[in-house]
Amino acid sequence: MNLQQYLLDKFKQAVAAIGAPADTPLPLSRSTRPEFGHYQFNGAMALAKALKLPPRDVAQRIIDHLSLSHEVDKLEIAGPGFINIHLCASWLAQLLGDAAADARLGIEQDATKTVVVDYSSPNLAKEMHVGHLRSTIIGDAVAKTLEFKGHKVIRQNHMGDWGTQFGMLLAHLNDKLAAQQVAETALSDLEDFYREAKVRFDNEEGFADRARDYVVKLQSGDPQCLQLWQNFISVSVTHSEEVYQKLNVSLGRQDIMGESAYNPDLATVVEQLKATGIAQEDQGAQVVFLPELADKDGNPAVYIIQKSGGGYLYATTDLAAIRYRNHVLGADRTLIFTDARQALHFKQTELVARKAGFLKPEQSYEHCPFGMMLGKDGRPFKTRSGTTVKLADLLDEAIERATQLINQRDSELSQDERLSIAAKVGIGAVKYADLSKNRTTDYVFNWDSMLSFEGNTAPYLQYAYTRIQSIFRKTAALDNTAGLLLNEPQEQLLALKILQCDEALQLVVQEATPHVLCAYLYDLASLFMSFYEACPILKEGIATDIKNSRLQLANMTAKTLSLGLELLGIATLEKM
Repeated sequence: MNLQQYLLDKFKQAVAAIGAPADTPLPLSRSTRPEFGHYQFNGAMALAKALKLPPRDVAQRIIDHLSLSHEVDKLEIAGPGFINIHLCASWLAQLLGDAAADARLGIEQDATKTVVVDYSSPNLAKEMHVGHLRSTIIGDAVAKTLEFKGHKVIRQNHMGDWGTQFGMLLAHLNDKLAAQQVAETALSDLEDFYREAKVRFDNEEGFADRARDYVVKLQSGDPQCLQLWQNFISVSVTHSEEVYQKLNVSLGRQDIMGESAYNPDLATVVEQLKATGIAQEDQGAQVVFLPELADKDGNPAVYIIQKSGGGYLYATTDLAAIRYRNHVLGADRTLIFTDARQALHFKQTELVARKAGFLKPEQSYEHCPFGMMLGKDGRPFKTRSGTTVKLADLLDEAIERATQLINQRDSELSQDERLSIAAKVGIGAVKYADLSKNRTTDYVFNWDSMLSFEGNTAPYLQYAYTRIQSIFRKTAALDNTAGLLLNEPQEQLLALKILQCDEALQLVVQEATPHVLCAYLYDLASLFMSFYEACPILKEGIATDIKNSRLQLANMTAKTLSLGLELLGIATLEKM
């Protein structure tokens, strides 16, 4: 059950019963302080004007019409008309018992929508670098959460596998193969391969002309050139797959929909925009003028869909992608995860697509921008020499640093166990440090803080989970049939937090913001630690019914932590 939505529905009925307008806002939120109850309704003040009554009188009328006798221990009017809601411990115990018996932990599924999630999108001419991290892991966490909530998710990895740069790369690869090298060896380091090709393009006589010839052959469908291109793509994709596997994200080859896939539709896109008068020729190029995005002097924004020489642009490809996703895949909703610098492009793309009818009014198109990963100097994260950090190297360093930390801790773990734990801790730390930040903001990459076992970090959450597992290794089997007893404040707060998981997941679904789930999991782990200190479980003298109730609370905490971390793509550990 979504607890907040359940209460909101009850207030909606009460507000309607006192004659409030149908569009009345219903601001119901979690209380920020315990003395204000568990939830708070702040709508009486806005209703007072419409009903021509004092706010406190409106609040009392709402309370009189609320049907919450079983669920609420106390309703009180505070200040100018706030309604503080104190939930009943026995009701929370009942809900938690029901959730414990449910494989989904009581979390309901939404009405199914088809959601296309466009994320990661590396350029296959180069190896993945840190700039691809945020798109990859934020998009994956959102995709997993959407699926868990019952939506049909279609992942789309919009890889850069087309364009003029590939002429240069194919010419270089052809020469390598002619020299008896195999493609896998030649492309073992994509950065070096690209650099070599670029040096030849800039300096070697005749090479640039050969590269341009390859572009023409590639775009015209020359079989030999296409085979060479496919060879390059296959090896390049393998590089990306290795990173995805290490990152524990759900992208595979079946999710790739590269730029080249839309090539057959680009001419049709341009012709349709011209035929409807949306696009027009300007200085030899085909452009769409957008008065909706005019500058301060009233000049419309210019959106180019075809260059004067006949070449197509990212804009053309993105319009073709919209046509495919909405007309072929049947997307109700499209989410695109790229950095914030592309916000204007996607705003323009949506405007053009809606003008052309490529997007129906009921189909949503949401650019989900994110900020940059910065170094300690506040600038984009780079190596010490100032070059771009390969994502594979970053992940290897994370595992290496985690290994050093694990080796410093006293434990009876074997070397193999330590290595396995270090990989999960290191990768989890990098991912969580990113996912726990609001995606729209920049953040500073810091090894020490992200690998800390204290504070809002993956190691802290992983440790909280293993601590619960250690409890169950020391005691008899759990009795899930016995009743829950929520007598202590810490027990009630922990139970309530467990039941609020669906609220966090719903926000991730609606707003594509995994940091909300991270904040929830951190609060849950922190409340468990407080509960564990205040409410002994294995201590001698604890009554059997109380012990079993607290074990059930611990078990539900572990299951909820496990679910949340799984949706974020972060591994849990039985030992640490």
